[in-house]
Amino acid sequence: MINIPLHVAIIMDGNGRWARKRGLPRIYGHRAGVKAVRKTIEACLDIGVKYLTLYTFSTENWTRPPEEVMGLMKLFTDVIRKEIKNLKEKKVRVVFIGRRDGLPEEVIENMEWVSNETANFRDLTLIIALNYSGRAEIVDAVNKAIEKGEKVDEESIRKFFYFPEMPDPDLLIRTSGEMRISNFLLYQIAYTELYITDVLWPDFDKRELLKAIKSYSTRERRFGGI
Repeated sequence: MINIPLHVAIIMDGNGRWARKRGLPRIYGHRAGVKAVRKTIEACLDIGVKYLTLYTFSTENWTRPPEEVMGLMKLFTDVIRKEIKNLKEKKVRVVFIGRRDGLPEEVIENMEWVSNETANFRDLTLIIALNYSGRAEIVDAVNKAIEKGEKVDEESIRKFFYFPEMPDPDLLIRTSGEMRISNFLLYQIAYTELYITDVLWPDFDKRELLKAIKSYSTRERRFGGI
């Protein structure tokens, strides 16, 4: 019997390499990656995953060529507009984590719009990490606590995170074979099971997700105990 994780987080890596292997500009890889996102959302709904967090754009990604960053921002807005009907039909709630500073106004408006449109759904909560940094989230949380004059411990600090109700990921998947966390959910993944695959993100699908979950199912989670 497969043990289905409550929360799966994914570092979607390999779009650029996928495009380069085909002699295409990097933006084509990002567009292909959108199809993998759609397949993964549908797979999570099919098998019963309740939370899916996707590392979409990190604070470090601003150092990429300006034309690529601009292309990603436009792609992001286009995808929201195109996918909203499907998300609502499938009762997917969309939540964003990360800093709003520096994001184009059009992107922020679409973030708020899709969040409001899907706020009452619970079949799957899709958490999009956009302009996100794990270190920044911890710093922002501490500063919020200081502003409120509150002392925090390992549990109470959670209420100051970007999405306080988010459970810690059970399984973290990284595509493209890279062995790095890349500043993603640093606090939340303390006891998360890791799964690294050489598959590039645009080639990721339900079969690959099930491979990761089957691997997860074989593990004994001890959370620091015996």
